[in-house]
Amino acid sequence: MSSRPRIALFDLDNTLLPIDSDYSWGEFTQTIGWTDPVVFKQRNDAFYEHYKAGTLDVHDYVRFATEAIRLRGRGEALQARERFMREVIAPAILEPAKALLDAHRQAGDRLVIVTATNEFVTRPIAQAFGVQELVAVQLATDADGWITGEIDGVPSMREGKVVRVADWLRSQGLDWGDVDTTFYSDSTNDLPLLQLVDHPVATNPDARLRVIAQQHGWRILDLFPSHP
Repeated sequence: MSSRPRIALFDLDNTLLPIDSDYSWGEFTQTIGWTDPVVFKQRNDAFYEHYKAGTLDVHDYVRFATEAIRLRGRGEALQARERFMREVIAPAILEPAKALLDAHRQAGDRLVIVTATNEFVTRPIAQAFGVQELVAVQLATDADGWITGEIDGVPSMREGKVVRVADWLRSQGLDWGDVDTTFYSDSTNDLPLLQLVDHPVATNPDARLRVIAQQHGWRILDLFPSHP
């Protein structure tokens, strides 16, 4: 067994959660009447298809996804997020994911959630999982400290996940060679990081990632086999 410190990295959407929190937040804004149920849904669905295909323009998407938050303001947005956590996220935090995280905790590993979803949506989700370290899309803010719709720095998506995890490691006084890394992900969008870590785990993998994992002999973990 490696004597290096062990870091367990986890994608969030469709990996630790059986849903996509970003897409679900968009649906939730329709439910509470913040967005047009027809036009918003069409655009949200189109962006999601681009994400799955690996062709998403993340800057365009973040402007779209955060527009309602920005326009409603801090107070309403935070209240809506609390309701979203209760009604949508809490029922999606399932025992297999909690058990996986607990196994790594008990092994003494450091846990980090690494997600392409923005920090406004994902910070309370990471906290609900008991994970303090979150690498998410950072949102730029105005002089009042509120969201502008733009991304601050490198978005944690595709190759950007490698950049952002490297930044996080440096903030801990570490480099890739200093640590033993495991990464759990469902998506081919995460191939750059999966190919870099010591122990890639294709978790609830999409069809393309499942084939790639089989070709490379990567571990495949179906965390929610009975979940629709």
